[in-house]
Amino acid sequence: MIEASPEAELVAAFANTVDLEDETDVLASAPEAAGWLLARGLVDRPVALTREEHRMLLDLRAGVRDALGSDGPSSPHVLAVANAVLRDLPVLVFLSADPAPNGPPPRHGLRPDPALPAARKAMGVLAIAWSEVAVTGQAQRLKRCADETCGWVFWDVSRNHSRRWCTMRVCGNRAKARSYSARKRAAADPRA
Repeated sequence: MIEASPEAELVAAFANTVDLEDETDVLASAPEAAGWLLARGLVDRPVALTREEHRMLLDLRAGVRDALGSDGPSSPHVLAVANAVLRDLPVLVFLSADPAPNGPPPRHGLRPDPALPAARKAMGVLAIAWSEVAVTGQAQRLKRCADETCGWVFWDVSRNHSRRWCTMRVCGNRAKARSYSARKRAAADPRA
């Protein structure tokens, strides 16, 4: 079984900060979003997100969730807005393993521009994680549940990357039950 990389796990955790079934959003307010960034280690001390930074974080998440859609991206507008956020998050490339005198070395020589405010640096780390997932092909295994009422992002462990639901037990069974009911109604309808 192929395991998710730390970058794929970070992208999934970011995408799953919203739970459609429970109607909860870990990033609903700027303070909550700042708390999530701190808890994930994306900032090293508490930060206060500006209204604009909070909006950027939400727009970036919407773009990531859309890009991970079960049937591919569905909203050019959502992706365009997320891409605009990414353009405002400069990422630097280094040839050396550790260009920063203090702190962990950047993975693959990438790191957010050190001149960015802390919240934007954190978004830069998310952008780097997304680029790693996209470039390495891991995005084929990182998917959003096909059940529209769920939308949970999961790591597809199937051999042929064909899994559609986060769990067969819940979302897969719901979809199959809906399909079965629709077929029964169609068969029972004399007009069909």
